[in-house]
Amino acid sequence: MPGKVDRRTVDLSAYPDLVVIYLGMQVNALTGFKTLIGFGPQISRSVDAQPDGLLLHENLVFSLLPPHAGMRQYWRDFESLERWARSAPHRDWWRQFLRDSGGTGFWHETYFMRGGMEAVYDDMVQATGFLKFAPARPARGAMFSARARAGRPGESGLAAPVTESDL
Repeated sequence: MPGKVDRRTVDLSAYPDLVVIYLGMQVNALTGFKTLIGFGPQISRSVDAQPDGLLLHENLVFSLLPPHAGMRQYWRDFESLERWARSAPHRDWWRQFLRDSGGTGFWHETYFMRGGMEAVYDDMVQATGFLKFAPARPARGAMFSARARAGRPGESGLAAPVTESDL
């Protein structure tokens, strides 16, 4: 006999500035396996360091063929996420990836409790997420940084890992 469904929800009122970010890495070439597998331990160490503002980190597998893994993270606010992204070790990973994607493609999509979304897709051979239905644009000018894409006011107090002229 079927049981009654335990239907619940959550009270997010204590998290008015909550930010959810999905990130993924897809293998595009044989060398990408090494890149993808090499990131696992590095990401685990960075999560274990408990960066300020990271509320939860979950690993995900998007597909086996082509190999496509990633994560979902919940951040207290955009400023915490941005501060972490512009600091080591993330800053160093991002600089390296933008010099050589190592046979992979990378993407992220960010969703804001107060409204708004932004995304970037680098070397993605197969479209995913917003890229499957929304018009693609070069990530240049006003679309270069996550802050600008999301329409967040102000400037970051930390330098970007790479500048547009670096690329």
